[in-house]
Order: sequence, then C-alpha cells, then structure tokens
Amino acid sequence: MRRKIDQKLAEWKRSPRRKPLIVNGARQVGKTYSILRFGETAFESIVAFDFSRDALAAHLFEGDISPESLVPQLEALARQPIEAGRTLLFLDEVQTCPRALTSLKYFSEQAPDYAVVAAGSLLGLSLGREEYSYPVGKVDALDLHPVDFEEFLWAMGEERLASLVRECFDEAAPLGLHERALELYRAYLLVGGMPEAVALHADGASFDEIAKAQGAIADAYVADMTKYASPLSSARILNVWRGIPRQLAKENHKFQYTTIASSARAHQYEAPIRWLEAAGIVSRCTRVSDGTRPLAAFADGDFFKLYFADVGLLCGTYGLRLADLMPVADRVSGVRGALAESYAMQQLVASGLKPYYWGSNGRAEVDFVVETARSGVVPVEVKSGGNVTARSMRAYRERYQPSVAVRLSTRQFGREGDLMSVPLYAAFCLDQL
Repeated sequence: MRRKIDQKLAEWKRSPRRKPLIVNGARQVGKTYSILRFGETAFESIVAFDFSRDALAAHLFEGDISPESLVPQLEALARQPIEAGRTLLFLDEVQTCPRALTSLKYFSEQAPDYAVVAAGSLLGLSLGREEYSYPVGKVDALDLHPVDFEEFLWAMGEERLASLVRECFDEAAPLGLHERALELYRAYLLVGGMPEAVALHADGASFDEIAKAQGAIADAYVADMTKYASPLSSARILNVWRGIPRQLAKENHKFQYTTIASSARAHQYEAPIRWLEAAGIVSRCTRVSDGTRPLAAFADGDFFKLYFADVGLLCGTYGLRLADLMPVADRVSGVRGALAESYAMQQLVASGLKPYYWGSNGRAEVDFVVETARSGVVPVEVKSGGNVTARSMRAYRERYQPSVAVRLSTRQFGREGDLMSVPLYAAFCLDQL
C-alpha cells in the first residue's frame, strides 16, 4: 500500500543532517509495515527488533547503551551485521523499552552514520512517565495517521483520478468524473483509513467483513484503555470514547461533559481526553474567538469538539451501510453532518494542518479555520450535501475578509471571488493552500 510517509522516509534517508527517527502514530495505522517496506527498498539490509515480543532484545538495553557496546550485541542477537549507512536498524514498540528510546541520543551524538528508526504506538502516553528520557533535539520525528482519501484512491487503483482531482482543485474546473469520485467518497466514509480495512476493501471484501475488522481494532483500543490506565481513569476514558458518537450526533457538535453523565465535570475528564489524544485515536478541535493569525493565541480550551481519528470507526459505531449514505436516503440525515465533518477533520490533520473552529458568542460558527503558509487563515465550511447556505461563513468573510475561503460539499469545483467550492472528495487538496 502506497503511503505519503514513503516519500518522507526517503527524504530523511537522504538528509545530510539526519538524526535517529521516531515514527509516532496510533495502533494499526501502518507504522511497522511502512518502515519495514522502506528498509527493504532503501537499504541493503534491515535489522528489526520488536520490544513487545523480544524480551532478550530489551534486556540488552539494560546495560551500556552506547552504540559501541550495543551494536555488536544486537548483531549477535540478529545474526547479521549492522552496517552504518547500509543497514536500517528498526526498534519497534519502543515505548515498552524506555532505555532503547534513550539510546537514540547516543546514536545521534556518537554514531550519526547509523540509520536508526524507532516506532511506538502509545509513545505519547509513555513519555509522561518518569523512567522515560526523551532525547530532545537528538531525533527527527514523523507522524503517521490513518490512510487519507488520496491514499485510499491510490489503494483502489485510482491514481489517475487522484491526479485529476488535484488538477481540478488548482484550476477550479469541474471534474468530469464527479459522480464516480462521490461514490468513492461514500465508500471511504464506511471503510475509513485503517490500513487493514482499506486492504480488505481493495481485495473486494464485503462491508460486513470490513465492519468486523473495524470492530476488532476498536476492541484493541478499548483493551489499551483498560491496560494502560488506572481503573478510575480507564472508566472515564471509556466514557469519553463511547460518548463521542453521541456528541457528534447532536446538532451542536461542541463537546459537553453532561452528555457523558449528568454529574460529569471538566476537571474529571480533561486527563482522560488528553489520554485519548496522546494515544492518537481522537483529535481535538478547539474554538478560537478571533479569525486572525496566530490562531493559537485566540484558542479557548473550554470550548472544543472531539473526533475519532478515523471516520470508518465512527461509521462502525453507528452501524451504517452504504445505502444509508446515498443522496436519496434520509433515515440517517441526523448523522450525515457528523460524518462529513469528521471526514474533513481527518483529512486536515493528515495534511499536517492544525484545525480550529471559529465561534462568535453563539451567533455564528465556522466548522474549521486553519493557518496556512501561502493563504493565511482559511475558513472551511463543511456541508454533507448540496445545500450550501452558510450564514456563519458569510459573517466570517465579512468580518475578516480572508484571501481564500473554502466550502466543502457535494457540489462541483468552482470559485466566486474569495470563495472556493471544493467537493468533499477533494478535501485532501487543502494541503496545497
């Protein structure tokens, strides 16, 4: 499966200032697969250790963790040489071996010619513990998210269509295969971006089979919640996780603690929400009171929305089928907005953008605002269908006069002044802003 991280890994290898690399990401987003394939194609050999399975490898890091001492022992354990510049040394599930993480500092300082990549699924959680010494300034880092819609098109053999979508975005020109692209978008809402689910869909599996795989992934996330948190914390983490679909099904998607329990309070649930964020399985979108840069300066942490990191897992919680997402179906109209908004959030995050949402004293609200290098602050309004009336977007544009405003909907590409009409399937193109 072709991923955008492939190019980033290749760029890391070529960099003359390369440091040991840490790849972050939630469980089952494809970190191990991508790194192993990178090692096989870009290096003469690869030596990999999975610390969650290989206790002997973890034991080697209990002593001297200088490269001079470690490399010969790792070579003996792997029964193959680790050659600087020719071998990729891959340390997987590094969060289970704190001193392996610390050793990256010494590879950076004492043996920079070695190519070392570490990956961890719950690394964001583990770093808060005292036994971890993160090698600040001594490592490079990459984040891997679930498959975005462009990568989904690649996996479906639709590379040419993906290229056409980008061309139409650039030129604000209608796409002749608009309906075909919308069909694929609706399929993506159900399948989502977990690589296992995408691979099943590419192989022709039924949506029932895909839903079963998604359920297993969600169960694994729940197991992590109970395994890596205290009983009280894990109960609250589960409450937040299970409450997100209900929150998004409301007309107002803002997170409300009372939706979890009538007695719930912010001080009880802020830590559980941070846990889910650190695990990489939810994304938070905070409100800003001002639509000018820097957006972070106007963020109000008391008001935010939470989204699953993968829209397919959200669809699974609603038990939806493809027929539910067709334009003529009205039985799930109450959650269509939630799905479109969650999808848009997923694409923005995968593009490396930091989404906020804008609110004006309860009178107007724009779904997302993002700060871009070329276009400044860009407001993004999301519509699940072709009805594009948006008074909030009009109020925002009148107040801040952005150079570009984006409306995501099922309508064709187009542009009127500062307002770009972008089909939902082209949300991945917003990285070009």
